Amino acid sequence: MSEELRLANARLVLDDTVVTGCLTIRDGVIDSISEGGMVADSAIDCDGDFVIPGLVELHTDNLERHIEPRPKVDWPHLPAILAHDAELASTGITTVFDALRVGSIHGGQMRYAPYARTLANELLAARAAGHLRVSHFLHLRAEICSETLLEELAEFGPEDRVGILSLMDHTPGQRQFRDLAALKTYLSKKRGFDDVEFAEHVENLKALQAANGDKHQAGAVAESRRLGAVLASHDDTTADQVAVSRTQGVAFAEFPTTHEAAAACREHAVAVMMGAPNIIRNRSHSGNVAALELADAGLLDIVSSDYVPSALLLSAFRLAEVWQDLPRAIACVTRNPARAAGLTDRGDLVPGQRGDVLRVAMAGNTPMVRAVWCRGLRIG
Repeated sequence: MSEELRLANARLVLDDTVVTGCLTIRDGVIDSISEGGMVADSAIDCDGDFVIPGLVELHTDNLERHIEPRPKVDWPHLPAILAHDAELASTGITTVFDALRVGSIHGGQMRYAPYARTLANELLAARAAGHLRVSHFLHLRAEICSETLLEELAEFGPEDRVGILSLMDHTPGQRQFRDLAALKTYLSKKRGFDDVEFAEHVENLKALQAANGDKHQAGAVAESRRLGAVLASHDDTTADQVAVSRTQGVAFAEFPTTHEAAAACREHAVAVMMGAPNIIRNRSHSGNVAALELADAGLLDIVSSDYVPSALLLSAFRLAEVWQDLPRAIACVTRNPARAAGLTDRGDLVPGQRGDVLRVAMAGNTPMVRAVWCRGLRIG
């Protein structure tokens, strides 16, 4: 017998409208949508709650937070992976591209050891064993300002199904860290750096970028093609940087830091992704452009939870208030990220799409996840 789930008397958020009706999922796929408030005996009465597609997350540091809950505290990886997966499911995220850093630093004030290949093996094994609730893909964050980027990328192959490779350059004095005072404050709080240690750290990273930047940039772009991964830029600041990104084949820009860069992305048909915490706080923690400023200008396409998984759904409803358009806002966390990552089988409430959906109630202006289904199976 086929497995069937019917969600009735729900406000269904479709591509361009919201209707009251019933959504039926059969054998893990959306089978039909009908309008009206009737509730059959076999259906779940959603009592007017919203039903939306499962959220699609393209860039989250959440798994790294679980494996290192405090600086220099290493947590067992499988429990960390399972806890990360369960947290995402509880917030309505049904597809995630887990961001893993590639590119390490062995000297200087702040050392980063390689970890991506080992963690990816454990994550892929957990996925293959059926231990995970949501759909996981790999996102390799290629750190240009490092010592071992190309060696670490060479450890991955097409069989790993790497979905995204993003070009990241955290050299102080540019992109995300143009404001050295903000970087100093961040590192003094997180790593306890004093003035001398901070100065040494800055000089070390600048030296690494000067020595390796060009070859790492070109090598990472080539590796994205070998791996079949969608290429993303990170922290574009100027129109010139966006133009270069486009020539490299970048499909979407993660967290452009200025209005200028976001506008250039629109000119070059590069989708713009901003962080949900930026939307909720109405400011960047690094002092860069506010996401709502870009939303007001029509320069926002995709939202990422970044470092707060629960912020993704919350930010979509905040955008809906700004735009007065709930379907447009929900698309920023469902259809738009799915398409940017090359996924065409999810992100819409349309027959034939995966049965990844969530039921959302409202507490005033705050959305609450009532239930989550992945391929029609209850996971949260």
